[in-house]
Amino acid sequence: MRNLAPLAAMSALLLAAAPPAVAQPGMAARPVAITVDAARTDGPLPPVWRFFGADEPNYATMKDGRKLLVELGKLREGSVYFRAHNLLNTGDGTPAFKWGSTNVYTEDKDGRPVYDWTTVDRIIDTYLARGVRPFLQIGFMPEALSTAPAGTPYQHSWRPGFDYKYIISGWAYPPKSYEKWRELVYQWTRHNVERYGRAEVERWYFEVWNEANGSYWEAPREEFYKLHDYAVDGVRRALPTARVGGPDSAGAGGQFMDDFLRHVTSGTNYATGKVGTPTDFLAFHAKGQPSFVDGHVRMGIATHLKEVDRGFVKATAIPALANTPVVIGESDPEGCAACPGPENAYRNGTMYSSYTAASFARIWELARRRRVNLEGVLSWSFEFENQPWFAGYRQLATNGVPLPVLNVFRLFAKLGPERLAATSDAEVPLDTVIADGVRGPADVGTIATRTADGHVALIVWHYHDDDVAGPAAAIRLSIRGLKGRARAAGTVWRVDGDHANAYAAWQAMGAPQSPNETQYRDLEAAAVMRPETLPLTVKRGATEAMLTLPRQGVALVVL
Repeated sequence: MRNLAPLAAMSALLLAAAPPAVAQPGMAARPVAITVDAARTDGPLPPVWRFFGADEPNYATMKDGRKLLVELGKLREGSVYFRAHNLLNTGDGTPAFKWGSTNVYTEDKDGRPVYDWTTVDRIIDTYLARGVRPFLQIGFMPEALSTAPAGTPYQHSWRPGFDYKYIISGWAYPPKSYEKWRELVYQWTRHNVERYGRAEVERWYFEVWNEANGSYWEAPREEFYKLHDYAVDGVRRALPTARVGGPDSAGAGGQFMDDFLRHVTSGTNYATGKVGTPTDFLAFHAKGQPSFVDGHVRMGIATHLKEVDRGFVKATAIPALANTPVVIGESDPEGCAACPGPENAYRNGTMYSSYTAASFARIWELARRRRVNLEGVLSWSFEFENQPWFAGYRQLATNGVPLPVLNVFRLFAKLGPERLAATSDAEVPLDTVIADGVRGPADVGTIATRTADGHVALIVWHYHDDDVAGPAAAIRLSIRGLKGRARAAGTVWRVDGDHANAYAAWQAMGAPQSPNETQYRDLEAAAVMRPETLPLTVKRGATEAMLTLPRQGVALVVL
């Protein structure tokens, strides 16, 4: 059994480093005006938030993993996708930090392939049974195929607090035989079609490896392009209509991405000898960079958005790919979900949830500016099984109880597909956020939509990079252009220090590391968003409401 004492100590450190960002007594609320024109549309709002992922594939089949997948599937059943590393790794399926295995490929004494789909089928079955589909990462290298030098360990020994270099081991090398590599991918895809049906597998995403321009690939970049070509050829041999893409680069990808884009459009395909490689979507990663300053966390939303913008510029640089769907394959406040440190103390509470609302809003805006066909923004956040409560990992739930950030995705799911014209006089301009972050006045912004059933649904956030106390926002909401008879009230859902916040409830309990049954139920209840009535008035043809939103609060209003 894993020794939990160091993790419990880390949890205590994070708790000590995370002061509640609430208004102090006597702090006057900041007046904010938000206006919505329900008669004027402002383009589509694609549901890019419906993508998630994690290093550890085997957690999905465990008790809390299964429970969380149910909640993800409910967000938009059949349209939520999950990406995981390590799906082709050799091993017995025992999970560990930043590790997983399925043992799909071994060889007999004569070097002939032996395929075993038992564990990987269990993972995909678990997704599909809960309304989630695979964003299928083809990686990493099975031990029998790896060209790792003699004496290189296959499974890494990394754990929280270790240097990241310890992650790299025998799984990160090219194959001994590209023909065997292609045949493995072909056999896996053919098996998936036979097991799940052609129509189902056509809805999946297929991409090769992860961050081959970073620490996940122990070979020159040209070897990765070869690995990619052979894998894509194996997928398309089994399913010619499969959705294939990549390369899920670390960051925007630099020269690696430039060369990849040229290779898949005009280079010679290593596997087929033809010009180019099928590319149905492009993928890159973007991360923020929080720090610990003067005793509190300071988020790095500007770093995050700069990388998103660089990735969008690259994705549209080659005319042949300019309209290709883009998925930000990992998009997060920072780069290591399992890494400790006081700079990561934002993860349990409302700093994470408010950052998520503010950053997604800017990513939507950047995609419009760059005319990017943005299809997905994948949050590299899931859960860590059997770890201390609120241990400070970047995750959506702890021990089966949702964190505030998961409720923001639930709010996103209530937005409609059609954007409405809306402004806030306290929303920090996009260019300012990209250049400097939110370091001056807090960012109180909004996105308004029309839902499929004709309602107006708008999300409002109150964000600042610094995790310190600040005044609430006293929002005057004014909506024009509503059709039909005016109603007396709307509905509001809230995620803040006092609403839909299991972390605050756990702290109020005294931070127990072994909650009893009653406490567990209370924590589950504290995580639930509950609709409230929002009184409305009609003045000079506009429907108005007053909404108080505390710092780090997020709310969704539906009329």
